[in-house]
Amino acid sequence: MDILFAGSIIGLGVILIGILFFIIHILICIWGYRDARRLGRSPEFALLVVLGLLFFPVVGLIIYLLIRRA
Repeated sequence: MDILFAGSIIGLGVILIGILFFIIHILICIWGYRDARRLGRSPEFALLVVLGLLFFPVVGLIIYLLIRRA
């Protein structure tokens, strides 16, 4: 196997994993908005949830899960 071919396969794998994480990130943002609206929160609060999840994915998700029932 040629080294350049192996490197391109690894690069393709890294790109596909990055795309998968991006799609999961967007789906979590959509879920957060819909969940906030479903729980009867205002559209402004739902927008803040989306912004928090968009810019701080892991921390934003943890904080939202902690305050969503409060």
